[in-house]
Amino acid sequence: MGGDHGHSKLSMPDYRTWKWQGTPLEFTQERLARRGLKDPWARNEAWRYSFGPPVSFREVMLRGFRTGFIAFAVALAVEYTFFPPKKSEH
Repeated sequence: MGGDHGHSKLSMPDYRTWKWQGTPLEFTQERLARRGLKDPWARNEAWRYSFGPPVSFREVMLRGFRTGFIAFAVALAVEYTFFPPKKSEH
């Protein structure tokens, strides 16, 4: 049932292409080696570090803040220019 309908299967990269050397996992492997241990699964996690520089929490939280603040200021200026607040004698 279902089948692939003639589409080719997704080719998976060979597991030996991922290397933990040069990633943060290298530090972990060194610490384990000092205790006489080794993480055999480190290579399976190395792919996570091959897609670009790591992103900090600050970068995630402040992404788009400048653009949003400028849009807010423009909207506020338009609102007060075209729709001034009504003055009440209360």
